[in-house]
Amino acid sequence: MFYTLTKRIVGSVARAVYRPRVHGLEHVPADGPVIFAINHLSVADSFIVPLVVPRPVSFLAKAEYFEGGGLKNRLTRNAFGALGAIPVQRGRGRAAKEALGTAQRVLSEGGAFGIHPEGTRSPDGRLYRGRTGVARLALSGRSPVVPVALSGTADLLPKGAKFPRPTRVTVRFGEALHFSRYDGMESALPILRSITDEIMYAISELSEQEYVDRYQSSAAA
Repeated sequence: MFYTLTKRIVGSVARAVYRPRVHGLEHVPADGPVIFAINHLSVADSFIVPLVVPRPVSFLAKAEYFEGGGLKNRLTRNAFGALGAIPVQRGRGRAAKEALGTAQRVLSEGGAFGIHPEGTRSPDGRLYRGRTGVARLALSGRSPVVPVALSGTADLLPKGAKFPRPTRVTVRFGEALHFSRYDGMESALPILRSITDEIMYAISELSEQEYVDRYQSSAAA
C-alpha cells in the first residue's frame, strides 16, 4: 500500500517534470518473475525503472543510501525504501550473498527485480563488462531477463549533484531473454559468462553505448 501510494505521488510529479520517454513497455511481463538488467549511468537509474513500470520492482542499493543524517540522506533513504530497495554492504561477501538471497526470494514469489550488471556507475558513459550475478539470478529463479537501456540520467543527476535537474530521460525495454536451456547449470562459470555477455550485448544494442570488455572497478556507485 505504501509502495503504491509513494509510487503514484512521486511518479506523477516525476513524469510531469521530467517527461520520460518510454519505449518497449510491451516487453515487460504483467506478472510472474522477471529480472530487469539495466545499464548504470547515475544514482537516479534505480528510481527510473520502478517509476515507469506498472508493477512493483525491487532492486539492490548500497547501504550508504540508508545511512546518515541531513535532509538529502533522509529523502534518499525514504525514497529508496519506499520504492523497494534492498540495502547491501559493498565489499562484504556474506552481506552481498544475503542480498542476492533476498533477490532470489523476490523472484520465487513472482516479483520483479532490477539489477545493474556492471555493478557500479559508468565513469565515462561507456558500457562495461557485466558481472555474472545477473546470470545466477536468472538461472536460480528461472526468470526471464528484460534488458533495459537508460539515457539522460547522467544529466538528470550528475555525480556530486544534490538534487535532480530538469532533464528528459529515455527508457528502452528490449525483448525478454530466456535461459531455460541452461537449467541446472548455475554453477558452470562458462555458462554464467555466456549468459551475462548475451545480456550485455542486448543492453548495448538498445543503448548504443560503446562497449568496454573489462570490469568497471571504480567506486562510482
